[in-house]
Amino acid sequence: MKHAFIKQLSILLTLVIVSLSAKAQSAANAKNQYAEINGVKIAYRSLGKGTPILLANRMRGSLDTWDPLFLDELAKTNRVIYFDYPGIGYSTGVLPDNFSDVAKVVNEFAKALKLDKVTMAGWSWGGYVSQTMVLEYPERVAQAVLIGTNPPGDAEFPVQQRWVERALKPINSLEDEEILFFEANSAQSRQAAKASHERIYAREGVVDKIPATMELFQMYLKGHEKFREDKENRKEQLTRTQIPMLIVCGDNDLSVPVQNWYPMIGKIPNGQLVVFPHSGHGPQHEFPELSARYIAEFIKGTNLKQNSALSVK
Repeated sequence: MKHAFIKQLSILLTLVIVSLSAKAQSAANAKNQYAEINGVKIAYRSLGKGTPILLANRMRGSLDTWDPLFLDELAKTNRVIYFDYPGIGYSTGVLPDNFSDVAKVVNEFAKALKLDKVTMAGWSWGGYVSQTMVLEYPERVAQAVLIGTNPPGDAEFPVQQRWVERALKPINSLEDEEILFFEANSAQSRQAAKASHERIYAREGVVDKIPATMELFQMYLKGHEKFREDKENRKEQLTRTQIPMLIVCGDNDLSVPVQNWYPMIGKIPNGQLVVFPHSGHGPQHEFPELSARYIAEFIKGTNLKQNSALSVK
């Protein structure tokens, strides 16, 4: 009898430990961690195990503004590390106004976490960061995932004014988000916007850490303007990189239209393009599970291909 009780107690304790572990792995409950780089504290959260993915955020995004469902799906097959830029969200310091300096911080951040190789994934403004990482720190980047972003240089299809007006508001409503990140003319997309908004704002204090000052807006916009000027000729450099790139876009992105990739995609040696229908600037928030599966399969497939190539050598 005593033996059976001890066995049952052991099973119960195991279940409790597993349950607590699972809870700790949820994006909704992930704790802030910090890496110090040259006196600046970079805030980050980490979920899951496997190939490390560094998630570079959009303009005005913080640790809190990623869709938790997207993060949790990614973390089923990979280690997902998302962070705040210097001077943004929970990090200290000052946001650089050019992508070379931002990429330098990201590279030092990866070194601080002892990550030799990463999948560099960036959304919108973070997509510019990721492209800069590909070109300036290719030894650090195994693959790149570019979400709702554009290539370097001037855009044939420009940002729409109604998107800009909402992007620069101090606080965005759900109605704003439908235009900023989704397809406002689609009932299905608006429903997805509401679901994503509720998942994100279920965490307390989200609004408190969203950048809302004109000073920070100007830093973001200066970086964007320099990326468009493309004095470094990054657009041409992208056509020579051998790093695999997955480009994920919505078919009606008012900020960075997918059409700007069409002349590029056939020239990027290992580039792939996925376009979601009835979708806007945040396809990974409208289709969090499907986006995560695409990304996971891309990482798995390119890892297998790279390992196979190494074994042949």
